Order: sequence, then structure tokens, then C-alpha cells
Amino acid sequence: MKSIACAGTISAKGELLLDEPLPQNQPGRVQIVILFPEAPELADLTPAQWNKTVVNNPSFAFLHDPEEDIYTLEDGIAVSYEG
Repeated sequence: MKSIACAGTISAKGELLLDEPLPQNQPGRVQIVILFPEAPELADLTPAQWNKTVVNNPSFAFLHDPEEDIYTLEDGIAVSYEG
């Protein structure tokens, strides 16, 4: 079997809606594998949920290393913003 990858959305009715048309125009039956994200998409997270996700992500564990604390409050220049 030949395989292609495409993305889409499952509607409230349970219908699969593809983001792009399929690259082939060969009518016939297909087999479909649907991959669901294990966690909500980052774009759908509230700021509090995003912060919790990042804090608990083992990819960022190195930031707890004291050697990573290279900046202090005295570093940099204060920025004022008038909006």
C-alpha cells in the first residue's frame, strides 16, 4: 500500500474534514489511521495551562540547574512602554 500524510479536523458529527484535497484523484476504498494528540494543542491552552505544561515538561528540567541562573535583576536596561 502507498501512504500519504495529511491533516484535518473531526467535526462534531464525527466527520473527517481534510485541510487540503488529497493529491490523487483515484476513487476507491482506503484505510485511514487517525492520530490524536495526547495533550491539547498549545494554541488551545490558557496561559495558566501552558505554564503548567512547560513547568512539568522534562525537556526543561535543565533550567533547574543552578548553573543556568546566569542573569540577575541588575542585568539589562529597564524598558518603559506607553501604549
